Amino acid sequence: AVEGVNLGILAAKGSLFVTRPTIAGYTSTRAELEAAARDVVDVVGSGAVKIEVNQRFPLAQAADAHRALEGRKTTGQTVLLP
Repeated sequence: AVEGVNLGILAAKGSLFVTRPTIAGYTSTRAELEAAARDVVDVVGSGAVKIEVNQRFPLAQAADAHRALEGRKTTGQTVLLP
């Protein structure tokens, strides 16, 4: 739902397009993207934000990881390890 917007009215008029923001909306250059990535890594590295990793797969099992993701057998974060 989008607060203040009646999606039913838009749909009835043949115009319905709702998106969520992505990183591309906040970074227009490679330098901005790299700076944002550094900021995220710094915050996570400081311990201010903890990321739960629910599944870990060795890189050699990348195909298994993809099958698990595609088969909706995972929850949360899935990480491939070198």
